[in-house]
Amino acid sequence: MKVFVKSDVGKARENNQDYYYISKPEDELPLYILADGMGGYRGGDIASSLATNAVRSYIESNFKNTVKEKEEILALIQNAIEYANMVVYEKSKDAEELIGMGTTLEVCLIYNNKVFIGHVGDSRIYRIRKQFMRKLTRDHSYVEDLVQDGTITKEQAANHPKKNMLTKALGCNAFVEPDKMVKGFLKDDILLICSDGLTNMLTENEIYQIITEDVTVCAEKLVQKANDSGGYDNITAIIIQNS
Repeated sequence: MKVFVKSDVGKARENNQDYYYISKPEDELPLYILADGMGGYRGGDIASSLATNAVRSYIESNFKNTVKEKEEILALIQNAIEYANMVVYEKSKDAEELIGMGTTLEVCLIYNNKVFIGHVGDSRIYRIRKQFMRKLTRDHSYVEDLVQDGTITKEQAANHPKKNMLTKALGCNAFVEPDKMVKGFLKDDILLICSDGLTNMLTENEIYQIITEDVTVCAEKLVQKANDSGGYDNITAIIIQNS
């Protein structure tokens, strides 16, 4: 597998509240995590880093003893996310400025030509296969609910004034229910894990064109294009090619 990543503060924010983890090539467990934090000047930083590190440590500590079947691996991911939620939620009680902090969370564990996914919030995971890019996750947002029930179109959602209003985030409540799924990850497939600082600035077609033009430099080009388009938020793109 080849992995390319770029994270940038963007043009409007003072600090980067996105936080990610990517496995090293020599690691036995291919694990990729992205969190987009929210809440105050430091709250988002703390929430995203705590969540990422909690999920990573939980999965790495328990994967060896997990039965390598679909339901058991998905249960491991859910338990890891629930553990991370507890860690962030409890931390939010430590100081007044941390109250209400939270984060999105994307977890991708690749095993046996499959990607096991855990998802909370409006960061996204896409898969490119044979000239087609498919969004694997469903945004936990007010606007996405409007699209799903037919109240507004996908095009209207892109410019909706409440498009950043989340219906679910990690660490804001004592319990969170993540979305879980398993998808095939075959040779030449490409995964994109990204924060909304990318998808709010670029269309899916623009993202697809940049990734398929040259995967080795696409992370830098995606971030640059998002900044050229305004860079209103932190931007993170993780690209994993099953070479």
